[in-house]
Amino acid sequence: MPRPCAFKPHSQNPLWGVVLVWLSSPARLAPPARLAPPARLAPPALPAPPALPALLRPGGRQLERMTQRNPKQKIISQFHSLAAEGDVSKLTAILSHSPDLLNKTSENGWTALMYGARNGHPDVVQLLLEKGCDKSIVNKSRQTALDIATFWGYKHVVNLLANTKGRETPRFLPKKAEEWENYFSKTLLDRKSEKRTNSSWLLAKQSHPATIYILFSDLSPLVTLGGNNDSSQQPEVKLCQLSHADVKDYLTQPDKIILVFLGVELEMKKKALNPTHGETLTEEEDEVAWFALGIDHVSAEQFKKRHEDCYFLHPPMPALLQLKEKEAGVVAQARSVLAWHSRYSFCPTCGSATKIEEGGYKRQCLKEDCPSLIGVHNTCYPRVDPVVIMQVLHPDGNQCLLGRQKRFPPGMFTCLAGFIEPGETIEDAVRREVEEESGVKVGHVQYISCQPWPMPSSLMIGCLAVAISTEIKVDKNEIEDARWFTREQVVDVLTKGNQQMFFVPPSRAIAHQLIKHWIRMNSNL
Repeated sequence: MPRPCAFKPHSQNPLWGVVLVWLSSPARLAPPARLAPPARLAPPALPAPPALPALLRPGGRQLERMTQRNPKQKIISQFHSLAAEGDVSKLTAILSHSPDLLNKTSENGWTALMYGARNGHPDVVQLLLEKGCDKSIVNKSRQTALDIATFWGYKHVVNLLANTKGRETPRFLPKKAEEWENYFSKTLLDRKSEKRTNSSWLLAKQSHPATIYILFSDLSPLVTLGGNNDSSQQPEVKLCQLSHADVKDYLTQPDKIILVFLGVELEMKKKALNPTHGETLTEEEDEVAWFALGIDHVSAEQFKKRHEDCYFLHPPMPALLQLKEKEAGVVAQARSVLAWHSRYSFCPTCGSATKIEEGGYKRQCLKEDCPSLIGVHNTCYPRVDPVVIMQVLHPDGNQCLLGRQKRFPPGMFTCLAGFIEPGETIEDAVRREVEEESGVKVGHVQYISCQPWPMPSSLMIGCLAVAISTEIKVDKNEIEDARWFTREQVVDVLTKGNQQMFFVPPSRAIAHQLIKHWIRMNSNL
């Protein structure tokens, strides 16, 4: 490559020096030919830089006229030329005066980062990334800088682009996500956690005539069908709200049951028990407590014979999605805690038997010298497993990545998801899981919303994630398939019921809400 000649600027504007340097050297600004898909073409050796178009050759009058007509585009061209040549010092100087050039695109949609990636300049790429450039921008050939570097085989540049976390929010994402409540997250109870250690208060509430019990067998809640007069709709599924009189025989057998205090109703009411003879009720006396009661299979069968209008709701999915939203929140809380009890009958530390404490929110080892009795240990309390679930967006913002597992119904695609590992952030878990399952690399990650998922005790952490590469390489050990779907295809499924090609989970799953959130960002859906 000919070395640029040194010219003194004709004015104090630092960009004039750049213009003169560029005029004395071969330019690399010709729009590159559309690249074939990487899978079809092995990365060849880097060819000679493309010739400068005749209109822009140094010394031509047409160049002068063009510069006068569009001086801003001319400056952008000089900036891109320096990136293509790998001139870090001049790039640094220009950015100190004109930082707005960082993400400017040429007529073919290329940025300085793309030119640096195309020509294998890791120092240029590093500089631009440190300055906060947007690596999710796509050119007119629908390529990101990472796609370009991957195609041409610049591994060091690929590593820089793939491992750098997104600093800037992509243009098509809202700066602040709207908050909403998901199914299983609404509840009608105040958990009253401060009452869990008050054994006398709990005992009094257990025998109170206004107290409500919900019964479980094998983690399935006891329900009944509501009175829906509209024959065109399915009957409403409701929890069977039992009284102390209905369950008192079970409460006398503490070794055969699991009892969990769930909280008190947010709206204080007395359930038709009004004060008489001038009696004044305190606030605590007026609170209606709820308990979850887990019984064995034999007891459950006997109970059903006595209450033929009730049944245990199973299998859990999709049956639990039939409940009213606030009752679903109560079931999510109860089912998760009961599932923990079913797995921790013995101490995880020493293997000894344990007993239930704190209203069902703690198990204490019965061995006197067990280390778990000293300090606070997570093995003694109900656990929650954090899971990231992400709507992965194409760098252009107009496509989303959805996948499917073999166990899914035919045609169903959903958001990718996976458990967070120890010592891992939400953002890093999103990036790792997406790449493991689909081979797509992710940059910017934005938290949106979360959903308790009582199967048995997960917290689904919903995010939007913007891809910085687009090629899909599915790991068949993780998922069966993954595809990019256009916004139009997804809208057809959500609004028109066109499910011939694919369909998504029901509206009460957070995956559905994440997909709909993406569509709503730029529409009135």
